[in-house]
Amino acid sequence: MLCLRRATVIEVERAASGVRGIEYLVVELSDGGDRRAAYADVGLVGGCVVGDDVIVNVEAVELGLGSGGSDVVLANLTRGLEGAADSGCHVMKLNYSPLQHGVDPVEPAELELPLGGAVAAFQLHGQLAPVAWAAARERPGLRVGYVQTGGGALPGAFSATVAELLDRELLCDHITAAPAYGAAAEAMSTAGALHAGFAERGWDCAVAGPGPGIIGSATALGHGGMVALDTLHAALALGCAGVLVARASSGDPRARHQGISHHTRSVLRLLLLEVTVGLGPRAPRTDELARHNVVDTDPDLDAYAASGLPARTMGRDLREDELFFEQALAGGIALARAA
Repeated sequence: MLCLRRATVIEVERAASGVRGIEYLVVELSDGGDRRAAYADVGLVGGCVVGDDVIVNVEAVELGLGSGGSDVVLANLTRGLEGAADSGCHVMKLNYSPLQHGVDPVEPAELELPLGGAVAAFQLHGQLAPVAWAAARERPGLRVGYVQTGGGALPGAFSATVAELLDRELLCDHITAAPAYGAAAEAMSTAGALHAGFAERGWDCAVAGPGPGIIGSATALGHGGMVALDTLHAALALGCAGVLVARASSGDPRARHQGISHHTRSVLRLLLLEVTVGLGPRAPRTDELARHNVVDTDPDLDAYAASGLPARTMGRDLREDELFFEQALAGGIALARAA
């Protein structure tokens, strides 16, 4: 059963940039007066002002989770009950859930094969900016589209990184693939998003992976990084070159993520076909890489640090986890070469 509470909006702190926007709030719970952070997806529940009566989902906070660890507005009882169905939509996202809503999918009617181009699958949203930056530096003018998959935050407007990359023309497009929603364009599947990007939207290559806040259970397969397996199989089936961006760490205290993360090693073991993996000079060469195409690169960490783009992962900055950013940059270089 959903963990819901009634609350009053006390502050509207700021609105994140994006196609539809996320509002960050402070709310006061009605059952005890506890004040806490919350956010509202404006595209789904509308905007909020101080004094609004809202229903919030408090489960992430009650469970003490880091990712997604704030309340989420489920409904605005003061001004959020005036929405109308879009008659132009004929399919749903978040279908059969209380937040189902209509979308106009971007998938072309006809299947065109092979597509060509290259697709880089990443496993943590913190890899997106260095991958896109390195690809653009390796091949200026490259048109890189982003497919936001499951495995992390689902709202397309939730990432300020995506908005910045679009503003700086390091990304040319953003499609949310089910179950993600709310970008400039909607797709019902990752394969459909890639097909639309390459066949109709002029992409040279694509980066595909989850939004912020990876899901995880400390198990071999129960984590958001597994979405890279499905993404690469879809890319290869469509006739694209597949690139896996290696998740690696020199600063993560968890043994399973040190060196090349078990997330990446699992995907490499389970892939049915060969893909390309870009590696920097400090990356360990694990047994799982033996049947894949390893591309040696020499990423420029200092230049990326000077770019002003996001350079934090899991609470650590670039200098506290250089291997993470080195391997993300290596993935971007390999993507540009494969494209």
